[in-house]
Amino acid sequence: MALTPEIEAQILRYYHAEHWRIGTIATQLHVHRDSVARVLSQAGLPGLGTLRRPSAIDPYLPFVLETLAQFPRLRASRVYDMVKARGYPGRPDHFRHLIARHRPRPKTEAYLRLRTLPGEQMQIDWGHFGHLDVGSARRPLMGFVAVLSWSRQIFLRFYLGAHMENFLRGHVGAVTAWGGCPRVALYDNLKSAVLERQGQVIRFNPTLLALAGHYRFDPRPVAVARGNEKGRVERAIRYIRDAFFAGRPFKDVADLNAQADAWVVGPAGERRCPEDEALTVSEAFAQEQVRLLALPGDAFPTDEIKAVSAGKTPYVRFDLNDYSIPHNLCVTHADRGRDPESGTHSRRPGGDRHASARLESPAADRDSRAHRDLGGAQASGQCASRHGSSGASGARQS
Repeated sequence: MALTPEIEAQILRYYHAEHWRIGTIATQLHVHRDSVARVLSQAGLPGLGTLRRPSAIDPYLPFVLETLAQFPRLRASRVYDMVKARGYPGRPDHFRHLIARHRPRPKTEAYLRLRTLPGEQMQIDWGHFGHLDVGSARRPLMGFVAVLSWSRQIFLRFYLGAHMENFLRGHVGAVTAWGGCPRVALYDNLKSAVLERQGQVIRFNPTLLALAGHYRFDPRPVAVARGNEKGRVERAIRYIRDAFFAGRPFKDVADLNAQADAWVVGPAGERRCPEDEALTVSEAFAQEQVRLLALPGDAFPTDEIKAVSAGKTPYVRFDLNDYSIPHNLCVTHADRGRDPESGTHSRRPGGDRHASARLESPAADRDSRAHRDLGGAQASGQCASRHGSSGASGARQS
């Protein structure tokens, strides 16, 4: 409210003639002290500002401002060491207060709430849920989380590791559980999705592109360090940690996944849908499901095939396990396949160049180690007999 000329005249008289303080004038005239200061300033008096006393940091202030402009997040203790080496006599506790006053503040950003159409988008990410001991190996427990952006329907699957094969299995499991595939998939810049990025120039993982072509969706990575662009899956992972995983007992990964499936249908599906408070997530998903793309007739292959070779001993190393090789396969190639939930492995033939005989299990490996010398000598003799003099030079007993 603008002050009347009468009030302004009273302010000037009380201040100059009666020598009242600004606070006293404001209290007695029922006006704000800033209004009193403004009237006094406009009457030709100097501005009423806080008097700044000289400080010991004044000679070093240009250096401090230049350093903070170049390194805005540099700790005050490091700046203090740099200034003290240049002769600053002050103490570090008072210096921290001075640095807080002069440190540049980040620019405030405005965010726009993103809305999507039903069946348009899913957001995908990994969540780390600690480690599990499988035999003598310690493996990370990773949660693959996919969220439909409109209905907030969650797909949750746990794996022992976040390698590419489990990444593919998560996609196939999600679209199979939903009975269709959205048109767009949002990722952050993890290596399973993006191999290299320079600004807007992106080199996708070719395996992900093959998956996207199979299910007809468009993979889109969010901008670097912009997790807010896929906030639905970020909040879903936090919700899973608090509402599902915290304090939950389970026997193994298969048991944990069975509990996760029941939880997704039950408590997670009964919460209210943010896009329409009148619907639950399950009800909104029923409406969105008809908008999803139809799935192809066959699922995308997700088997892990890895060629391994043996050294001087008849054992191959794969996924932290040793596997013995039958002596009659000492010069052939063999592949091992991994079970995504149990962490165990099964033989997988791979064509004419791959072995078709069964490799021994880790338990059989331990039993056979007692006979390694005898078996090695026998294998060496058979290899030498099969390959003549060329093989005899490499068949040595240890």
